[in-house]
Amino acid sequence: MPASPSTARAINDRSALRLLQDEGPLTAGQLKKLTGLSRPSVADLVERLRSSGLITVVGEAGAQRRGPNARLYGIVADRAHLAALDVRTRGVTVVVADLLGTTLAEATLPIDENATGTGTGPAVEQAVALLERTARRAGAERLHSVGIGAPGLIDPATGELRDTTGLPAWHRRLVAALRERLPATVLVENETNLAAVAEQRLGAARDRDTFVLFWLGHGVGAALFLDGRLRRGASGGAGEIGFLPVPGTVGLPSATGCDGGFHSLVSGAAVAELALRSGIETDGGTSAAAGVRAALAAGPHGEPLLDALAQRLAIGAAAVTAVLDPGCVLLGGEIGHAGGAALADRVADRLAGLSPLRTEVRAGELGDGAVLRGALLTARDAAQDDVFAPGAG
Repeated sequence: MPASPSTARAINDRSALRLLQDEGPLTAGQLKKLTGLSRPSVADLVERLRSSGLITVVGEAGAQRRGPNARLYGIVADRAHLAALDVRTRGVTVVVADLLGTTLAEATLPIDENATGTGTGPAVEQAVALLERTARRAGAERLHSVGIGAPGLIDPATGELRDTTGLPAWHRRLVAALRERLPATVLVENETNLAAVAEQRLGAARDRDTFVLFWLGHGVGAALFLDGRLRRGASGGAGEIGFLPVPGTVGLPSATGCDGGFHSLVSGAAVAELALRSGIETDGGTSAAAGVRAALAAGPHGEPLLDALAQRLAIGAAAVTAVLDPGCVLLGGEIGHAGGAALADRVADRLAGLSPLRTEVRAGELGDGAVLRGALLTARDAAQDDVFAPGAG
């Protein structure tokens, strides 16, 4: 059955808004070409979107063109304001942006729960106050959507951050506090999953609808993108590869800890120890990422560290590849970013010897900022779904 006129108009309006979002300001003629609509239909569409306050004239196309046909239309960026938070074990980073994702203000605050007094209240209050200050500095009187990236598991049934051993209690309290204090949609997602979203839309996996991201930092995790969709698993635990029982560990993981699993080979502490044993001296401290960067700078002297780390990563990649056959593995997080293409190439060479399945290994492009970018994309999608909805204007 053909769509009703009102439904067809709503579909066309959203299509045009998405084009203006993705392609930037466009003329009516360009919208006609990209949408395939007739000239009168585009004229009606433009008038509807202007009347609803969703688009406006932002300039003219070409110095030699004048008049109505040269007008460039763009989305009204301040129609909604967004925020994204990257919540780490000992701190939080906040960014406030407009509807197009343009950053208006950002800030970072270290938070030591043990130094803020009794309980989680002071830590939560510090994080909430940071967001409120940053929003005011951005001129955002009201936030429409807030995306939060945090370590730990998200309950797929409730969308809540679950209690996870070893993570600060203030993480869970922060989400609840933001929902109580802000008249905004507050969304929380695992940090690794958000990094994968950002890499798929803006980074190294733009040409992939199926891939696995290894997030290598203090701990190790993975995000699974299969057939264009992020997969979380039945309990939200898909990608907990730190618990993989693999060769080279001193024992086996347990239900209460991953010390005997893949985590013990490639966690930040394990890589820092590997650098120390390899005789790599760093100017940037004893962090794992600093050790990898120093190994790359050391030339032949650093190759034993890079080779050993690549072998360890290839073991985990081979296990994941045998089950999922993703065709592509991205190395993200601070360690993956530090190793870059040189480490990715080494992992690919060793993985080829462990698995018959052709698997490309790439370095992530967005580095440690991928979590914040993914959180902002999530908040922007939520805002646009609402603002661009039929009748929203």
